[in-house]
Amino acid sequence: MRRRDILAGTGSLAAVVSAGFPAPAIAQGIRQLKMVTDWQEDTPGLHVNAVRLAQTIEIATGGRIKVEVFPVGALVRPFETFDAVSAGVADMFHTYVGYFDKKSPAFQFYATVPFGFTADEQFAWLHYGGGQDLWDVLSAQFDLKCLLCGTTGSQMAGWFTHEVTSPDAFKGLRYRMAGPGAEVLRRLGAIVVTLPGSEIMPALKSGAIEASEWIGPWLDMAIGLQTVAAYYYYPGFHEPAAGQTFGINRAVWESFDTSDRQVIEAMAAAEYARSLAEFNANNAFALRKLRDEGAVKILKFDDALLKAFLEISNEVVAEVGSGDELSRKIYASYRQFRSSIMDWTDISERAYLNSRALA
Repeated sequence: MRRRDILAGTGSLAAVVSAGFPAPAIAQGIRQLKMVTDWQEDTPGLHVNAVRLAQTIEIATGGRIKVEVFPVGALVRPFETFDAVSAGVADMFHTYVGYFDKKSPAFQFYATVPFGFTADEQFAWLHYGGGQDLWDVLSAQFDLKCLLCGTTGSQMAGWFTHEVTSPDAFKGLRYRMAGPGAEVLRRLGAIVVTLPGSEIMPALKSGAIEASEWIGPWLDMAIGLQTVAAYYYYPGFHEPAAGQTFGINRAVWESFDTSDRQVIEAMAAAEYARSLAEFNANNAFALRKLRDEGAVKILKFDDALLKAFLEISNEVVAEVGSGDELSRKIYASYRQFRSSIMDWTDISERAYLNSRALA
């Protein structure tokens, strides 16, 4: 979307413009930039990651680049972040680019896809498997420079009000899920709905939905899902590692000198590693609390069900990558690297973890 399209729009984004949203300020060599997000200010992890990234950029540049972070709704409405930064109305965003797959389905590969990369594998593909170069081409079509700057790590499959033991259990099941994983469930016969995190608990409590995924124990318990559903399933086949994206308006990015670009790239990478550690630690603490309380059954999906998920997921992901020429290139790169990294992961981490479990 071009800047003039947004300026002609309605709602909060247009209100920001009419109020005189300033261009990036440069005073005495100091850049004053604005980052919009799709996170509530009180969201553990996600909003904190955005704030921490802004702070480290300021510190690393000696205060020359100052980034003010705005939670969702403060300057733009939910899911307007992409258009705002693309049009130059805001300077940066911190979001999950899977929300914007209507711009290009290929953005899903930089968020997560069912049975796709783990957090470590995704970062390896991005930096050493050609993923970033292709992302640069994709994001440049929207006047953006995008960097991975956070991840939830492995997720849970979700909360259920009753047990599910076979693919047939998903027929007619009212399930909250988004992204390619939602299409997998639809093909199993589920009735898939999309709800913001704040609406999941009341929907489960009222019976409007019977199941919902969110993220993992830490953030799930933060919104109280353990109080409205008794069955908690794993693994989260649909989102093996959901990456957060730091998007920068292309003109703003190109206005930085080489050294500042390198600093920003380094800070985004550092925040990716730190966010993964933060999610892993807090998910471990929250899972232990769930087990100790004993009110929730923590269950693994049956292997037959996982095989059904996998078969359908392969079809769905192939369709995600079957669009234009660039999408097909991204999908080909993803497939090639996934095959290579799976071989290594199997004889390194998986073999070690299986050995550790023998104790």
